[in-house]
Amino acid sequence: MINYIEPVFRPPSEWKSLILQVTNGCSWNRCSFCDMYTAPQKQFRATKLDDIEADILKVERSAVDVSRVFLADGDAMSLPFKRLEAICLLIREHLPQVTRISSYCLPRNLKNKTDDQLSRLRALGLSLLYVGCESGDDQVLARIEKGETFESSLLALQRIRKAGMKSSVMILNGLGGVELSQQHARNSAELMNAAQPDYLSTLVVTLPLGTERMDNRFDGQFNLPDQRGVLSEMHTLLSHLELDKTIFRSDHASNYLVLKGVLGRDKPQLLSQVEHALQGMVPLRQEWQRGL
Repeated sequence: MINYIEPVFRPPSEWKSLILQVTNGCSWNRCSFCDMYTAPQKQFRATKLDDIEADILKVERSAVDVSRVFLADGDAMSLPFKRLEAICLLIREHLPQVTRISSYCLPRNLKNKTDDQLSRLRALGLSLLYVGCESGDDQVLARIEKGETFESSLLALQRIRKAGMKSSVMILNGLGGVELSQQHARNSAELMNAAQPDYLSTLVVTLPLGTERMDNRFDGQFNLPDQRGVLSEMHTLLSHLELDKTIFRSDHASNYLVLKGVLGRDKPQLLSQVEHALQGMVPLRQEWQRGL
């Protein structure tokens, strides 16, 4: 029905959503850990509004039951406010049954949008933004060329909340390597405590195309923590998290240990699960069972 420029990535929770490719690739695309948009056909560009409307009309004519829409690719919020407003209006006009529009969002994407504009997008149905903070540690963020800081990430998350939107934050375990593992965990927890996101998920760094890009940023060699190191880092993160009503998930295919709960209500149980795993009392995913 809809022609995509592959590969297309989406958050696991959007598996039932209509994926509307309003951009291709990522406008930043410099993060040394990320190989998602490195294929030649994934160079960043915005999809023409006429093409987006044509895709929406195809869905309308198909009579497929669509209640949620995810704006792909990795950087839809880089679009100017007027383009995002036009897209949301098209969805509202032709797919009035849609109850939620969502998108990935880099913190820098919000710098060219006012608070009133963000509130307007929320009123039009854009209610959830997935923010890949990756880390709250400025040294780690600099090493991976994220182009963000603790403060820029926090400001973006605060503005999302102010606009009435929900935020779903991703933190990457192992991103600081062995060298920066513990400060990565502690400062990531500090960022989350300050932001109080609605959702928090943790993934484990996976480098399917090799470590060369990370090696170049880590003084010649990036040493990913082993299974025990990743669990120890997770224990530090959970220990330092002081959240109120954040839905927490660590169940992505990259994780060794599946964790689910609400923080801080379930913090003692989650810490206990990690401690049991460190003691060898809980079965973990084997390497062949893990994925990106």
